[in-house]
Amino acid sequence: MLQGFLSRISDILLCRWTCRNCCQKCYECSCCQPSEDEVEILGPFPAQTPPWLISNQHEDKEDSDNTASEPPPTPQAVSPDRRRSSSDTSRSTYSLTQRISNLELRRPSSPLIDIKPIEFWAVGSKKEIVQPSVLRRTYTPDDYFRKFEPRLYSVDSNSDDIESLTDEEILTKYQLGMLHFSTQYDLLHNHLVVRVIEARDLPPPISYDGSRQDMAHSNPYVKICLLPDQKNSKQTGVKRKTQNPVFEERYTFEIVFLEAQRRTLLLTVVDFDKFSRHCVIGKVAMPLNEVDLVKGGHWWKALIPSSQNEVELGELLLSLNYLPSAGRLNVDIIRAKQLLQTDMSQGSDPFVKIQLVNGLKLVKTKKTSCMRGTIDPFYNESFSFKVPQEDLEDVSLVFTVYGHNMKSSNDFVGRIVIGQYTTGASESNHWRRMQNSHRTAVEQWHSLRSRAECDRVSPASLEVT
Repeated sequence: MLQGFLSRISDILLCRWTCRNCCQKCYECSCCQPSEDEVEILGPFPAQTPPWLISNQHEDKEDSDNTASEPPPTPQAVSPDRRRSSSDTSRSTYSLTQRISNLELRRPSSPLIDIKPIEFWAVGSKKEIVQPSVLRRTYTPDDYFRKFEPRLYSVDSNSDDIESLTDEEILTKYQLGMLHFSTQYDLLHNHLVVRVIEARDLPPPISYDGSRQDMAHSNPYVKICLLPDQKNSKQTGVKRKTQNPVFEERYTFEIVFLEAQRRTLLLTVVDFDKFSRHCVIGKVAMPLNEVDLVKGGHWWKALIPSSQNEVELGELLLSLNYLPSAGRLNVDIIRAKQLLQTDMSQGSDPFVKIQLVNGLKLVKTKKTSCMRGTIDPFYNESFSFKVPQEDLEDVSLVFTVYGHNMKSSNDFVGRIVIGQYTTGASESNHWRRMQNSHRTAVEQWHSLRSRAECDRVSPASLEVT
């Protein structure tokens, strides 16, 4: 009894992992260390049972005798030796469980130790630390969906409506008139023939200046192209002051049959305006794979509105070359195409004027010859300007296309400016390429711009007439 009392007092004063013999930690004292044959891994705590736990074995046995035990197996099924070993095993298991429960009740104030599980890995290998992934909730602001523009993600309702309407319904809805034309493919010569016959019930022109335009009648003509190629287009003559023009003009497109079936025929009716850009009245688009090209046919189609309200002014092909040793800037006017028509009776008589501007001062003016009755002129004319190398960064070249008019002043078609005061990215790119390629001619196509657009972005355009 005295030994058990002293053991309990020592349990209160010492930690559960302190040896009762040497008052040191069990895993540090020499008396508690097991031999090599007695090593047993029971967990993160020391493998050998502490002596103070063994001292309470007699007291725990007395407590266990007072409790009910499991009924032993029948003597018929188990031999005496097997019965004795089974009884000893159950008694030791129960004794260990009871011992642990008494240990917890005996030390209610003992601190709880959070012991991490043992990790095993090969010696010399790097330990890989796996960080747990953090699930983050995506934040969506309240105005996120307000930034979307529904019109950019929806199908054009007007296009669907037009495709579902008949020609009579389109004519009643838009009232832009009708166009009569025919198509046929010539297998012998491998070209497509498009015939523009006539138009009917075209709307009157829209003009902001009634003194310059006859408000009662239009001056229509038709542009023809095979989409997606809009550059190589053709156009009819202008019919003066009529809403029911008769064209009767035939045009051929050199194209193979299989390629023609993949194209779309686009006919655009345009109102000629001598004093401003020509306005688009309406258009007709017909996929050629929907018709029998070899057999051919005639069609009356109602005009539909076009997203392009104004026609292009045309394009100009130029070549630039600078010789630093001679201080000469060479300019070649090669050709132009699809120029704006300025004469209703006989097409256009276009020519190009080239003007050299140093800073904001006009230095030199030259011009090409006049090409009669065409909107696709070929010039192939060269001009040379004396420009010292130190002045090259300060000069600008102004190219202006005019339509020759014998009765009055020449008709303005379009303009571009290349050099210091350029009119756009395309012109700047051409000038930069020329500066980086001395003694080498650099060619490039340029789209013509209106006078107002050039005056707005280029001071050099304001210095020329």
